[in-house]
This record gives sequence, structure tokens and C-alpha cells, in this order.
Amino acid sequence: MQIEHWNEAIDGEMSESAMRRKLEARGYDVSRYIYPPGTFFPPHEHAVDKIDGVLSGRFRMSMSGQSCILEAGDCLQVPKGVTHSAEVIGDQSVISLDAVKMGN
Repeated sequence: MQIEHWNEAIDGEMSESAMRRKLEARGYDVSRYIYPPGTFFPPHEHAVDKIDGVLSGRFRMSMSGQSCILEAGDCLQVPKGVTHSAEVIGDQSVISLDAVKMGN
């Protein structure tokens, strides 16, 4: 699993606009979603490369037999065709930037 943690020394202060700019600069089309507590996405795959970026809350992602919990400032690369699942952990909604690779 390729997890990238926000690095203020390189990326500046973490904010929604800063994360959006960073993902768009890499050639991704970015959408914002809010997932309430209890949200679960069963195993599925996408036909495009994606990055899930977390702005707030805790998001458990499982992929390729591994699992991790993403928190504010974390991004996870989800390659096209790779089966994965996601679940909101705890009582706080997850605010997420869903980035889809353009031209994929």
C-alpha cells in the first residue's frame, strides 16, 4: 500500500485547497465527499487509477491483504483494477478528496 503523509515542510499547512492543488498538479480530477459514521464500501475495484485523500476523520482502507487507517493529511494510491474496501472508523464523518487520474 502506498500511503503518503502530509509533510508541512514540503507541502505547507494542510488544508482542503492545498491537498486539492497537490492532487490536481499530479493530473487528477478531484471531488469532495463526506462519509458519515458507519459508512462501509465492500470490496470493489475501479477502471481508473485513484488517490483517496483524507481531510478529517478516520478511514480504514484494505487492499492486497493489507489494511491501514488514514487520518487527516493521508493519501492512499488505489491502482486501477485492484480490489479494495473502505470503512469510516469512529463517530466522526470522513471528509475525503477522491482523485481520479485524468486520461486513464
